[in-house]
Amino acid sequence: MTEGAMTANTKIQRKAKYQPTETERRVLDHVENPRYDRQIVNGLDPFISGSAPEEMRGFYSSDELAELQPLTGSARDVEARMPVKITRHYFEMARNSRSLQRLVKASADETADLEGDEDPAGQLDYSPVEGLLHKYEMALLYVISTCSAHCRFCYREELIARKEVAHADGTVKKKGLAQPGEVTDYIRAHNAAVAANGGRHPETGRPKLREILLSGGDPMVLPNSKLAGWLTALAEAGAEVIRIGTKELAFHPQRFDGALMSMLDLFHEVYPDVALRFMVHFNHPDELLDKAPDGGYVAGYVAGENGRFRWNRRVAQAVEQITSRGWICVENQSPIIRGVNDDPDALRLLQQTLKAAGIENHYFFGGRNIVAYKAFNVPVETAWRILNESQQGLSGVEAHARLTLVHFKGKTEVAAVTDEPIPGVPGAENGVVVFKVLRSPQDASGRGRTAIVGRNPEALWFDDYDDRVIVDEAGLFNFKRPKRVEIAAAAETARSQQDSGGGAKARLTPAQRRHDEELHKQRSASAGRKAGG
Repeated sequence: MTEGAMTANTKIQRKAKYQPTETERRVLDHVENPRYDRQIVNGLDPFISGSAPEEMRGFYSSDELAELQPLTGSARDVEARMPVKITRHYFEMARNSRSLQRLVKASADETADLEGDEDPAGQLDYSPVEGLLHKYEMALLYVISTCSAHCRFCYREELIARKEVAHADGTVKKKGLAQPGEVTDYIRAHNAAVAANGGRHPETGRPKLREILLSGGDPMVLPNSKLAGWLTALAEAGAEVIRIGTKELAFHPQRFDGALMSMLDLFHEVYPDVALRFMVHFNHPDELLDKAPDGGYVAGYVAGENGRFRWNRRVAQAVEQITSRGWICVENQSPIIRGVNDDPDALRLLQQTLKAAGIENHYFFGGRNIVAYKAFNVPVETAWRILNESQQGLSGVEAHARLTLVHFKGKTEVAAVTDEPIPGVPGAENGVVVFKVLRSPQDASGRGRTAIVGRNPEALWFDDYDDRVIVDEAGLFNFKRPKRVEIAAAAETARSQQDSGGGAKARLTPAQRRHDEELHKQRSASAGRKAGG
């Protein structure tokens, strides 16, 4: 083959750039692209070298830096696990908040135990196109691999840190980002097959793909032109609902300015039938409210204003921009993280404050089994108690949020945790935990199915209940990933366990079970004293 022919062949194989339609141009040709100065500090080095802005230099204490510096370049390098990044606005909010500091400040305990799954919940099993996860009627798109600041407990640490991970086809590489042309081609092809087959895909049985979540990273870090490009391309491909997952309201609320809102208004004018939802991430009321130097909240502008505290001005203005538009739905979801928001009083105030501002409380999550999850996760039963206690005293409309865990089998609610034994039921001597599947990744058939397990006060993940299963109609504890999409690294681990005589997790010894039961009794007694005190 001649050099010219090879060049021509290469051009044919190169993916064609997505070409917007005339309708899309009615939006795209009128987008403003301001530059947003987030005044970001990247990495630990500015704090170590003293090159950070003067007022930010004390954000890390000398003891904290002395503990972190020796880890650089080692297997416990905290920045290799998750890069350090903070905006000026978030620094100002965090300087008087230990909870927010825990959220963004690196600490040595993050890498003390690196156990965890590089692909939690088997996300890559459902990735037919690079950067797209197709779960039931919804697709999630990785459209960017960074945020304005980085949460230390981030569930996408492998994407943010640009790590190489094992894919379903056996390759090991970094996760790629979604591309508009490939994504819209996939949506159209899937939906055409569904329509031609009476409402279900002929091979997978899935329904129409009608809802798309822009994620990453944080889509709001994209310039307005690229964000608008995604919105219009997805609308043209037939998306009925577009969600934008973002923590930018907390990290850099100035992003929600007139230029952004003008673009969204124009998008709604051109595509009025496409619903737009912002899935925001407020983890703690300190991200919303002004605090005094002594750590207390500042009273509202008007004395006796329904007992409310004063919002941070920038955050209030940004929230007002999106909640004032009735065609935008705004919902909050947050994990419950140790040292950040594992406090019933904080979660109660967060739910009250958000609902009063027109933001719905969607989900609270138990921590996922990501790499290094043991540094951040709250035990499952503790998280349930914290959320349940936080909702005591809330009204019905304020207390919509449920506690969920993301399992291979789907999004699963921690529906109940009981204290009393169930007579005659082996394994229920110390009470039980009830799990209920809310959404299945493949189809809807698993919704509503339950699993009941004996309590384990120390359980951080489903694995910690393997030896305590009482009923499992949901299949949460015997689920095997399909061989056709089994990740090579996971398969190798399983073979190694079998070769070493491992396999299924061993049941607890009587001594270990007695230890857990004693912990349960002590915590129940302590909770009772607090309730009565």
